[in-house]
Amino acid sequence: MNHPIAISISNTQGHLEIDVEFLLELAREVLRGENVEHADVSIALVDDPSIHALNRRHLEHDWPTDVITFPLSEPDEPCLIGELVVSAEMAKTTAERAGTNPRDELALYVVHGLLHLCGYDDLDDGDRVLMRRREDEILRAEGLTNTFTKTGQTISAEEVEMEGESARWAG
Repeated sequence: MNHPIAISISNTQGHLEIDVEFLLELAREVLRGENVEHADVSIALVDDPSIHALNRRHLEHDWPTDVITFPLSEPDEPCLIGELVVSAEMAKTTAERAGTNPRDELALYVVHGLLHLCGYDDLDDGDRVLMRRREDEILRAEGLTNTFTKTGQTISAEEVEMEGESARWAG
């Protein structure tokens, strides 16, 4: 492997201007921070209709979501392989409602998805607290606002099911 951590970004949406270099470095920092030495991760930045279709197809949820994580390697494999699909449109809309920077909201979605790839989960209260704490540590270290903590939002079990999703590709 030439690059121990390879990240690629595809941007098919037109709702938010994207700083690709910032997202590439953020993704590398998250993975390094989780002690990932080898990874091949793709990040697709899409609009709400696109992520809605994927959410319906792969997770049987009939709504748009912020991020869907597709792990493509097993936890014990030497190279972490996966795909994130991130709604830049939702990042823009949510940031406008919360009065925060859309770049920070998008970063939160990318961090959240990468943490799912690294094995974090948020389906029960204990795991959710650990994941939220780690998201906050990463975002603060990067000088970014964590919308969850800024707005004092707590997340119910129902919202967790609709929030960051993780799925396997289903042919």
